[in-house]
Amino acid sequence: MSNVDDHAGTRRDFLYYATAGAGAVAAGAAGWTLVNQMNPSADVQALSSIQVDVSGVQPGSQLTVKWLGKPVFIRRRTPEEIEAGRAVDLGELIDQGAENANKPDEPATDENRTMDEAGEWLVMIGVCTHLGCVPIGDGAGDFGGWFCPCHGSHYDTAGRIRRGPAPQNLHIPVAEFVNETTIKLG
Repeated sequence: MSNVDDHAGTRRDFLYYATAGAGAVAAGAAGWTLVNQMNPSADVQALSSIQVDVSGVQPGSQLTVKWLGKPVFIRRRTPEEIEAGRAVDLGELIDQGAENANKPDEPATDENRTMDEAGEWLVMIGVCTHLGCVPIGDGAGDFGGWFCPCHGSHYDTAGRIRRGPAPQNLHIPVAEFVNETTIKLG
């Protein structure tokens, strides 16, 4: 009789384990579906990285492109703009962080905010850090950089906040030169 009881216990144990295993697989499949639906869609992923031809941008001019739904300012600075940006004492700045995605913990020196060693290329997200307005450029404002007319934020030639209510410098996106005339954002 003990053989029958041992056999019945083994079958019962198998049914418990099989049911628990099937339940775990079903819960995992449901959980994966919930997590996977939070991933960005294919059209969003396609726009996460763009390449911009900057061959036509002359010194002292700016190109504005749309990336991830935001304007991005690509400025080719003149030697005078570079000199003005490098002459600023960091102690005068409202925000002393670089806000640079490529150099997150660096100070807001002109060199830490530009793409090249010469400081000629400056790429910034063109959204005022106060309330999200788009500043005007081409030497606007009191510091020869950008000016947000909505609330009076003044940025210098390196996109650093110098006067007004904006709490941070214009942010620097992840960007790199692919070749001499192409910048990749993202």
